[in-house]
Amino acid sequence: MTLDDLFRFHDVGGPVVSPDGQWVAYTVSTTETKADKRITDLWMVSWDGKQDIRLTWAGDVDEESDDLSSSGAPRWSPDGKYLSFTAGRVGAAKGSQVWVLDRRGGEAHQLTDVKGHLGAYVWAPDAKRLLLSITPQSEEEAAAEKKGGEKEKETPKPIVLDRYHFKEDVEGYLKSNEHTQLFLWDVETKKLEKLTSDKNFDESNAVWSPDGTRIAYVSNHDADPDRSINTDVWVVDAKANSTPKRLTTFDGPDGGRIAWSADSKWIAFTEGDELKLWQYSQEKLGIVAADGSAAPKILTTALDRSVSSPIFSQDGKSIDVIVEDDRSEYPASVDVATGQVRRTITDPGATTGMNEFAGHAAVVWTTDAQPGEVYALENGSLRRLTHHNDEVVASLKLAETRDVKAVTKDGTEVHGLLTMPLPPQPANTGHAGDPGVPISAPAGTAVPMLLFIHGGPNGQDNHGFNVHRQLFAARGYAELNVNYRGSSGRGNAYQKVIAADWGHHEVEDLLAMVDEVVQSGAVDPTKLAVGGWSYGGILTDYTIATTNRFKAASSGAGMGNPLGLYGIDEYILQYDYELGQPWKNPEKYIQVGYPFFHADRIRTPTLFMGGDKDFNVPLNGGEQMYQALKSLNVPAELIVYPGQFHGFTRPSFIKDRYQRWFDWYDKWVLGKTAPPAAPAAAPAKK
Repeated sequence: MTLDDLFRFHDVGGPVVSPDGQWVAYTVSTTETKADKRITDLWMVSWDGKQDIRLTWAGDVDEESDDLSSSGAPRWSPDGKYLSFTAGRVGAAKGSQVWVLDRRGGEAHQLTDVKGHLGAYVWAPDAKRLLLSITPQSEEEAAAEKKGGEKEKETPKPIVLDRYHFKEDVEGYLKSNEHTQLFLWDVETKKLEKLTSDKNFDESNAVWSPDGTRIAYVSNHDADPDRSINTDVWVVDAKANSTPKRLTTFDGPDGGRIAWSADSKWIAFTEGDELKLWQYSQEKLGIVAADGSAAPKILTTALDRSVSSPIFSQDGKSIDVIVEDDRSEYPASVDVATGQVRRTITDPGATTGMNEFAGHAAVVWTTDAQPGEVYALENGSLRRLTHHNDEVVASLKLAETRDVKAVTKDGTEVHGLLTMPLPPQPANTGHAGDPGVPISAPAGTAVPMLLFIHGGPNGQDNHGFNVHRQLFAARGYAELNVNYRGSSGRGNAYQKVIAADWGHHEVEDLLAMVDEVVQSGAVDPTKLAVGGWSYGGILTDYTIATTNRFKAASSGAGMGNPLGLYGIDEYILQYDYELGQPWKNPEKYIQVGYPFFHADRIRTPTLFMGGDKDFNVPLNGGEQMYQALKSLNVPAELIVYPGQFHGFTRPSFIKDRYQRWFDWYDKWVLGKTAPPAAPAAAPAKK
């Protein structure tokens, strides 16, 4: 696999089973390299897998949007005659709207025409109304619309903010009147009405009851919702301006993707952890009576694993969920009466989407060797329905990934994954720095290794298909992924032990696993690199401030000084709950900021990267560490990607990032210097 293969893969997702159970609609995302954008289209596959039909074509790509002409969120009308989706098509109403396709054929036509930003939508059981999630337009957007959609040419107005939590990655600055709320849209009359009588509260994850009389959703109604994440499940009559009723009372996050029982009597939801530990929450499955007559009941207290995406069985006796468990994410069935959990798929892999209807269950399933595809899940077995990635997989030689484990000095068992490089290819030609030219060591000798650290920290490296591992393996590097303490999949105690103690246990776990792999003889201890993105970038900073054994590092969207990001990033609530306010607890901030306050310990040549629009872990964090290393004359580079948020969306920048990783590691780990190549975009200069 080379960088030229990076955008050959198709991302399959969002499966939705038709009401008659005979079709599965889903999305397929691809890369348009010429336009430098990702696009998404709709497909549907028959339940027997014999017919796989493309339904939409992206068409013209709007230069002002990364994804304007894409289609997403497929939903079947209750009678199964129509397939609806969201799209913002060129020449139609501004922004994303709901469109519908007649299954019998013909062009899609626009169903809604609402102002503001349309998010999720749900059909009423009688198909006469839609439930819409809408965030109002900003003043600037409204002014531009009045001028026929032209950009405002006048002097921009100041942004006035008075909210406690005032910024969010991608969304930008948050204004007091810009809450996402629920509305009812009459399909025939086109009339739009607000669902609840509440104001100034965000409302999300709404689901219509099967009998069509009520709507359940998630909202935070604390006195100042910006100062807490205490969400709850609410229920409201399916009528305009109705007064909602609160169903859950836990002082922490209740909600997730909620689901109704078929008889409209029960609601399934997920419950997180206490407020202080919200970043390390292990989601538990709960149910609550829709009329509030019975207190919520948590069903998976004995599981000690996080669950998500609940779906009631038709008879209401069980609830299907996705379980995150030690390097796999699999479907499971939870008995409502006993809480007993039955794993549905035993093979290692990951479920990235699941939907059920009419007794048929469809999932998107991926493994180390296979990108995600749609499968029918029948009696504990998977039957494959789609084949979007067969051609590209067949054309590539892929490396194998195996389980590894280590024991730390305090006796903690840590689990991870190791992907060894492919054997060297015959007749290598060209410069070793060129994309796709293997640099593998001869068979039987120790190889260079990259310790690549996942973000979160509440997440895990699993047995899903991973292009990062394959690209580095093809280039001659082993890649080690470690589910350090703080990661999900190993139980609640394993997750929350790092609270207010960042970089301590995690680095112990990372280094213990490196020691284990090195001692096996497969890896050259003199040719080690480390890197990561987000919390993986943060842990990279912690690691190089702890040891100088790595020859090179790359810290992406990271930081080494939490004090420097207080009020700058989007995590004000985590600082308040977990670390306390800096003026009350300065010692704690200095303790967890040791990569910056002890930067003089660092000798590792480090590449810092980030997007200049990132509000999640702003570029400031990388800039500060870059400046510290430059002040200390430690080799360092800073790459700034214009217009990019925490997660990159521009394909050319994604490819550029890989090439810079390759060049940096090759230079400092292997002593190779790549010839200069024209970057996708020049780094920002002072």
